[in-house]
Formats: sequence, structure tokens, C-alpha cells
Amino acid sequence: MTPQEIFESMRARWLAGLPTFDADSLADDVVVETPFAAPGQPTRTEGKQPVLEYTRAGRASFPVRFDDCRGVVVHETADPEVIVVEYELVGTHTVTGVTASVPFIGVLRTRDGKLAHWREYQHTLAITQAAGPA
Repeated sequence: MTPQEIFESMRARWLAGLPTFDADSLADDVVVETPFAAPGQPTRTEGKQPVLEYTRAGRASFPVRFDDCRGVVVHETADPEVIVVEYELVGTHTVTGVTASVPFIGVLRTRDGKLAHWREYQHTLAITQAAGPA
């Protein structure tokens, strides 16, 4: 898969309420980084199984239904296996019914058609405010 195809798969999974990644799209030594993760959350997860477990648990415990992934801008780089993606996720809190949107930037690297590295820059304050207390 190309970097763009992998991002489109991620986007489709968010909107379907699924964990971000499926096993077939990940390299065995995949790295997922969220440098600005909320306190208590990891900033780096390495390896296919740990990444799958982390994203499954995160999706199961996050009380938000993603309604849209909009404003997507894909920036190609000099490396055909790397893209930078800007996007905004729109979601509805499943308990409060509040809908909000949050901007993100991701750097996606593939290797042999699989995701090798995903670095996501999140607006954690906006996420916290949007999720709010249940």
C-alpha cells in the first residue's frame, strides 16, 4: 500500500468506529509516536502487537464517535514512502452528545507497503476540552 492508501484506511477505520490500525497494514517493527500525548499516555509504542493492543484499548475506552475527518491535506515529500497529513477530526461525545472538532498533523512512513512509522501531533488541550467530563 502507498502512504496515501494507508492514511485512507486509517480514516475509514476512524469513521467506522474501529481501532486505527489493522494487523495487515503494519510492519512488524512499526513505531507509533504521539509527542504531545496527554499526561499518563505513552508518547511511543513499538511493535505490531503492542500498537494493536494500545489502539484497540484506546478506541474501546474513548467515549467519542468520529463523525468526519475533514480538511485533509496531504503533503508529499522527496521520499515516496513518506507523507505529511493535516486533518481535522469531528466527533460526538457518546455520553454528553457534545460535538467538537480537533486539528491534527501526522507524518506517515511506509516500508514495503506497510506502515512503518506514524507520528501524530495532537492538540491535546482541545481534545481534553472536547471530551470533557462524562
